[in-house]
Amino acid sequence: MDKVRVAIVGLGFGAEFIPIFQKYNKTECVAVCRRDESKLNECADLFGIEKRYTDFDAMLEDDEIDAVHINSDLKSHASMTIAALKAEKHVASTVTMGMSAAECEEIVDLEEQTGKVYMMMETAVYTREYLYFKKLYDDGEIGRLQFVRGAHQQNMSLPGWPDYWYGLPPMYYPTHAVSPLSDILGKPVQTVRCLGSGRINEEYIKKYNSPFAVESALLTFKDSDVAGEISRSLFDTIRQYKESFDFYGTKKSFEWEQCAGENPVIHSGFEDAERAAVPDSDYMLPAEIAPFSLENQIVDEEHVSFVQGSGHGGSHPHMVHEFISAILENRKAHVSAKVAANWTLAGIIAHESAMRGGEAMGMPQFTQY
Repeated sequence: MDKVRVAIVGLGFGAEFIPIFQKYNKTECVAVCRRDESKLNECADLFGIEKRYTDFDAMLEDDEIDAVHINSDLKSHASMTIAALKAEKHVASTVTMGMSAAECEEIVDLEEQTGKVYMMMETAVYTREYLYFKKLYDDGEIGRLQFVRGAHQQNMSLPGWPDYWYGLPPMYYPTHAVSPLSDILGKPVQTVRCLGSGRINEEYIKKYNSPFAVESALLTFKDSDVAGEISRSLFDTIRQYKESFDFYGTKKSFEWEQCAGENPVIHSGFEDAERAAVPDSDYMLPAEIAPFSLENQIVDEEHVSFVQGSGHGGSHPHMVHEFISAILENRKAHVSAKVAANWTLAGIIAHESAMRGGEAMGMPQFTQY
């Protein structure tokens, strides 16, 4: 296989990936899928894509599609992934992997049975900030890691979101907070203990029987003496949007910026600290898709209404490159099914721990890679 023929499912957020797949010399964007036919045609016309599907199952019968990139609603990620793997397609899926342990375990099993690539497209481990820190760490500048912390805070209380979001337990969408911690250590989460805090709108509580405004968990990692902490909020908690990590080492430490645009802080020595100008990560990518990682640059003027560029810290082209490379090299993706299951279920189990008053709970064995 010289080129991977990709279909994109979901054309809201998913449309941002179309020009990346179109410009990458190892892929063809051969089809798009969306339930709303008029919006499907509007997007497909703009990008010049001939094959269009309103029915996901019909699309899976197309033998000219090698891989599907799923950007659908949160609750359908797992069912669509399972159907696609059973149809012998490679699968990339936006976060999270699923909404239950049973869904995640089935995807793990199908990845093994089919030999197809599954990748959860977790942006947090491909942002310019994470890649910057990882290079410092790999080069030995940080020393030994002593503690790791992640947070994802967002206020979704205003109307306009899909209905299923309202009242969602904060830890049901955990992976932006969990993934940098687990990834930098190279270890899966092993145990979780979580406390809930505060109380959200009574109408929201009824949907998932979850009262908490904030959930905060302590994590242990397999074969590691480093502990971690993650915090999540979604409703009735005021805070500027933040997806962050703080890493503390014996030589240097990294702390996320307090307000957007301030730049993160590198601590060194005993009391020294300075703000770090985090570079773009375009140098790590094939030339034709490198511009999509650049900050504050529109890379596709013609399609700017659909494509904002530099999405999620410049992570989008890195995720595409890794997914396609895994297919062409006949290997598992970096965020494979077991890894995705670990990061997803760390949050789901954390919520269960919070509902039990902070009980320590172990992770399922199938997530221990």
